[in-house]
Amino acid sequence: MNTAANALNTFNDLERWLNERRVTEVECLVPDLTGVARGKILPRSKLTEDRGMRLPETIIGLTVTGNWPDANTAIDELLNTNDPDMSLVPDPRTVRMVPWATDPTAQVIHDCYFRDGTAVDYAPRQVLRNVLHLYEKQGWKPVVAPELEFYLVEKNTNADVPLRPPIGRSGRYETSRQHYSIDAVNEFDPLFEEIYDYCDAMDLDVDTLIHEMGAGQMEINFLHGDPLDLADKVFFFKRTLREAALRHGMYATFMAKPMEGEPGSAMHVHQSVLDLKTGANIFSNDDGTASQAFNYYIGGLQKYIPPALSFLAPYVNSYRRLVPNAAAPVNLHWGSDNRTVGLRVPSSNPANRRVENRVIGADANPYVAMATTLACGYLGMIQQLECSTEMTGNAYLSREGLPGSLSEAVSLLEECSELHSVLGRRFCGIYRAVKLSEHVEFMRAISPWEREHLLLHV
Repeated sequence: MNTAANALNTFNDLERWLNERRVTEVECLVPDLTGVARGKILPRSKLTEDRGMRLPETIIGLTVTGNWPDANTAIDELLNTNDPDMSLVPDPRTVRMVPWATDPTAQVIHDCYFRDGTAVDYAPRQVLRNVLHLYEKQGWKPVVAPELEFYLVEKNTNADVPLRPPIGRSGRYETSRQHYSIDAVNEFDPLFEEIYDYCDAMDLDVDTLIHEMGAGQMEINFLHGDPLDLADKVFFFKRTLREAALRHGMYATFMAKPMEGEPGSAMHVHQSVLDLKTGANIFSNDDGTASQAFNYYIGGLQKYIPPALSFLAPYVNSYRRLVPNAAAPVNLHWGSDNRTVGLRVPSSNPANRRVENRVIGADANPYVAMATTLACGYLGMIQQLECSTEMTGNAYLSREGLPGSLSEAVSLLEECSELHSVLGRRFCGIYRAVKLSEHVEFMRAISPWEREHLLLHV
């Protein structure tokens, strides 16, 4: 079992860990704004010699297509477009072996620092860390548990051809909904056995695997814990799943809406808050009833998720999931054990009272998503925002209450100074510039729908 998450704190600890496993190569990773793993692969001796590495500052702020945001005065004020280097320092607690590598290879996530030694405030890990510091100042400790949905699809090298599920052990395509089907999961048993082996080797604390509603759609659940640690594990899991799927002749995708006519994929995040001194869940009173802090937390999610939605639904494709009759929330009602609402309160005892944010897409950067949902709840508790009346019926039938597009969500973010203050003005500004640039790139593309319906009809 990997002991890094609990036992390693210094570079010397990291060196000892690498020596014990006779590591010859190290993948030095940095999650960018999109959640893509940037970095370098170094010989072990080079990591020891340099105790880190350098990369251009602008690497963090690339679009999902690998471009820099469109140049303008605003982005020049936020991001040093002279492209200087930043220093990257390994976080020993994140080191893990790469279980599919032929030679002994480790992977370790790095933190980013400017030349003057201060942390790069728009790096996703630092954004989450800053939010956790705000909780700590109040004497609080947030706890999260992500549930990550994804699709297995047949290999597809032509972007104009629609995706479809892969062929399983039976030799057939999955064409019908197989929600919670054990046999449907067993169709891909060799793949999942390897995934569990990889996850065990990397100490990713995955819990249960289920077949979700869509054809070829699965969900993996993680054990609850520290938000930064869980974000790291989701980051590692995405890399691991993609690699394992490729080795079994298929793709794994975390697109929010990869296939027409099938449900989208979410990253539901369960969240609660503990008192640092007592360890008690502040969402429950001594008599077991829901506390005022719990109501305020939900109130914060309800008020601030709309302007924060571009963090939770980061791409044009994300908004294809958040539409009526698509098994995804369309508003921010809350309810007890009600899966039609955006904010579900699962059945639990008072010590485990929590709220599940069902709005977040599987395509969201886990660090940004964790930071955002915790920031919304934090603002609710600090500002004492009352939540709405509980929804006891079918929330899908209620009025939609979320931005309907990426451009609308980004516009709302620009106007929300409260989120800027908690997540960081520079981070929000750079993120907004990246999303606007991606939207412009998307609008330059002509879709098959347009060719099908407009070419000869208008």
